[in-house]
Amino acid sequence: MTAGGLLEARDEAARAALIESGRLLFARPCRFFHAAQRLDQLPAPEGVEVAFCGRSNVGKSSLLNALAGQKGLARVSSTPGRTQQLNFFDLDGALTLVDMPGYGYARAAKSVKEDWQGLMFDYLRGRPNLRRVMLLMDSRVETKPADLAALDLLGRAAVATQIVLTKADSVKPSALAARFAGVRALVTARAALHPLVLVTSAETGQGIPELRAELAALAG
Repeated sequence: MTAGGLLEARDEAARAALIESGRLLFARPCRFFHAAQRLDQLPAPEGVEVAFCGRSNVGKSSLLNALAGQKGLARVSSTPGRTQQLNFFDLDGALTLVDMPGYGYARAAKSVKEDWQGLMFDYLRGRPNLRRVMLLMDSRVETKPADLAALDLLGRAAVATQIVLTKADSVKPSALAARFAGVRALVTARAALHPLVLVTSAETGQGIPELRAELAALAG
């Protein structure tokens, strides 16, 4: 089923169909196939790509593993900021998932520009098949200046961006509700952002079906 996403689902039946579409998509095999540290190392821009970015230690690799149902697909490091290249994962020819380096670890927001200079910004700005960037934010902490700086860079690159909250299992419901409200206010203030904020946990599976559904809608 091809659809515009969960926001466009007008009733529970349409929503359930999107969730099922996402489940079927991610039941297909997913594999790492390429890594790039320079612009000339990028694979040919074929098919639909969705990139995942966020502050170091936000849980990108864990979320990718949860999406694919493979614990070892994306390497999870105990050292924040370890990923320093673009890692590409092929979802059975239907979708390419891109794990971007983390930004802003233990440094000021201006470091986002330094972390993403060259390859990262050139990739975001010049990749014709990049349909969306999923910007991951930690449910446990407030929005950091580095996140706002990243949003500014994504805006300059004119990339469609959607916010995904991670590690929701580590937050009490009241704190999670407050965090969600804060992010929704941020989205409302930035009209270019996708209006749907997803709340996820790689540990419990919360929000994973919904995120899969969104990605399936992009894959078409």
